[in-house]
Amino acid sequence: MSELSSAHDHDDIVYPSAVPFILAHLACFGALWSGVSATSLWLCFGLYWLRMFAVTAGYHRYFSHRSYKISRIGQFVLAFLAQSTAQKSVIWWASKHRHHHRFADTEHDVHSPVQSSFFYSHVGWIFSRQHHEFDGSTVTDLTRFPELQLLHRFELAPAILLALACFAIDGWSGLFVGFFISTVLVYHGTFCINSLAHVHGDKHYVTGDESRNNWWLAIITMGEGWHNNHHAYQYSVRQGFRWWQWDPTYYLILGLSKLRLVWDLKAPPQAVIDRSQALPPRVIERSAERLAASVPVERIVQGLRDAYANAPGLPEMHLPALPTLTLPELREALAAMQSRAGERLHAIQLQAHEAMAQWHMPTLPTREELTEKAAAMFVKTPSLDAIAARAHDMLLEAIHARLVATPAAAKA
Repeated sequence: MSELSSAHDHDDIVYPSAVPFILAHLACFGALWSGVSATSLWLCFGLYWLRMFAVTAGYHRYFSHRSYKISRIGQFVLAFLAQSTAQKSVIWWASKHRHHHRFADTEHDVHSPVQSSFFYSHVGWIFSRQHHEFDGSTVTDLTRFPELQLLHRFELAPAILLALACFAIDGWSGLFVGFFISTVLVYHGTFCINSLAHVHGDKHYVTGDESRNNWWLAIITMGEGWHNNHHAYQYSVRQGFRWWQWDPTYYLILGLSKLRLVWDLKAPPQAVIDRSQALPPRVIERSAERLAASVPVERIVQGLRDAYANAPGLPEMHLPALPTLTLPELREALAAMQSRAGERLHAIQLQAHEAMAQWHMPTLPTREELTEKAAAMFVKTPSLDAIAARAHDMLLEAIHARLVATPAAAKA
């Protein structure tokens, strides 16, 4: 099945593939039998933060976004640590995440809570048959390394070796508490970014999707909670753009750069941070779609049909028949009708509202009105006029398509 097919077909969940995931959760209850030792608690604590760093600095900021550089040996160590979390290979992970950014919160997003349910975006999508494979064309920078290909082939080997090491250190308590509990905690900390960070929090930037900044998610994920910042400039090694936005992953990567273990750290342009840079065309398009969707198109279309059929004074304007309208003619018709309405409004003055209601005039917002609406809907951006202009064009296109559609097509 294509990556571009709907990512939210809930009937496509392969439940048997979820068995290992469920068993990992059930294994946590083994602590009731083994007991909880001080050593196992330290293992759990240390492995949570070490492997969360491997997820955030490895899976995410390095393998998915290449936000800094590291040696080939360091790359392998980072990949090994990341895969010790049992979240599939770094190649698979990066491919899916890059796909997410390309289609964030659209119907093609692999794990959008906006398009699907919390459960599906949190964990369900992982077990969907269509997500077993990945698009290799999106990760050619990774697949050229045979050692990463080897890790991809034996994706659970790092996790199994770590589990055995925990057992060797502290027996069953080390396995159940040190390995399994920390693994499950890392699972859900990571998955919360997919689900909660697109639902709860604040938007500081216009990104064309529902990504949010969430301070408490930033705490449990070492800085990944500044998700709206990340979607504003995905290639930044730093996701906490402001000094008060806690981002331990960045601090550790910065420390590694001082030791010359990593280099070429990518920073967000100041214009992005200050929201003074024009938005990319794709973000303008998605934001315009959201703005246009807030306007009741069907009501406008019906009002236009009623105006054509019933409004006094319109026949002498020689307007073309609705089914034959071209888009330029629709623009002229709306302008003519609004001009005619303005003349009558001036003539009848105090009875204007009553007359307008009687005419059922369509109320297509002007570009200026859409700009005002965009300013209320989105945070500060120099691209508000561009968003409003594109939304206005979208509305005209949608109205035109409905007006010229045959009755059967309109119902469909």
